Amino acid sequence: METIYYLGVDIAKKTFQAALTVDGVNFFDQEVVNSPRTIRVYFQQLSGKFNFPFSRLTVCLEHTGIYSYHLLDFLIKHDVKVSMEPGLQIKQSQGMARGKSDQVDARRIAQYAFKNRQELKLWKAQRPVLQKLKALLCARERLIKVRVQIEVPINESGEFIDEQIQKTLVKTCQSTLKALKKDILRIEGEINCLVKEDPSLSHQTKLATSVPGVGKITALNVILTTGEFERITDVKQFACYAGVAPFEHSSGSSVRGKTRVSKMANMTLKKLLHMAAMSAIQCNEELKIYYERKVSTGKNKMSVLNAVRNKLITRIFACVNQERKYEKNKQPHCIRGRSIVRGIASHCS
Repeated sequence: METIYYLGVDIAKKTFQAALTVDGVNFFDQEVVNSPRTIRVYFQQLSGKFNFPFSRLTVCLEHTGIYSYHLLDFLIKHDVKVSMEPGLQIKQSQGMARGKSDQVDARRIAQYAFKNRQELKLWKAQRPVLQKLKALLCARERLIKVRVQIEVPINESGEFIDEQIQKTLVKTCQSTLKALKKDILRIEGEINCLVKEDPSLSHQTKLATSVPGVGKITALNVILTTGEFERITDVKQFACYAGVAPFEHSSGSSVRGKTRVSKMANMTLKKLLHMAAMSAIQCNEELKIYYERKVSTGKNKMSVLNAVRNKLITRIFACVNQERKYEKNKQPHCIRGRSIVRGIASHCS
């Protein structure tokens, strides 16, 4: 049986710590400068020292954003198997662990890869257009946050401070806010061009935005997160990742907590879905009636709104999977005294 080597990597901005193992017990450690040239040299030396081809190597690392780009670029070009795992998942798999250092973390990641070698999910690089789209969406989000941080306090202070001071604040920040608005519009223009020029991306965006309440930015974030509906194909899995899937909280006869959503979620995606649900209960008659009916029976507003978020997710996935835009008949169809709307991706509750 061919020996497989597992390399755990703990990445920082300037360097990364690497630990190689074949059994999860013995490790070969080395610190490497995080640059394309030194990464290439390191892997050449590693392959030569242990006499194995890259096809027998699996590299495991945590999600660290841009710091991992140099390493991933090398691994992709040389067809090395890569597993990108959540840091919390690796940490929890170790049980009660004491002490922490870059070397220890690299060993723990390598040990995690060895122990879970049968279940490791191999990472696949996104298409270049999606990488560029992700960068633009992140930049847009940062600009909006900055605009809100400047704009909201100024508007709120108008009720409590002198009118002349308020006018001074508005005048002082006016040019900054205009520049931010201009940059946001420019980024949105770049995003629109990317979507328009890519047939697959454009098609999926049209299908997703056909669902009432779902805008282009929300649709694009869903497409990115799911890997164009290839990496995440299950509705419940996506709902869990987005932090809108309810979980039971009970144990024996003593713990009887309320069913709740988990705080371990993609908060950007959760916020976008929340705004989409708020829009949906205003612009979509069916969901508006559903929301008002549930609230009138005493249901918690946020719980009902979360149910609407789940409905939107279900409809987005149904539209994309069925390759059809969202549709609904004008005439509702009654079953057991409850009105539902028949149509593509339309569900009763």
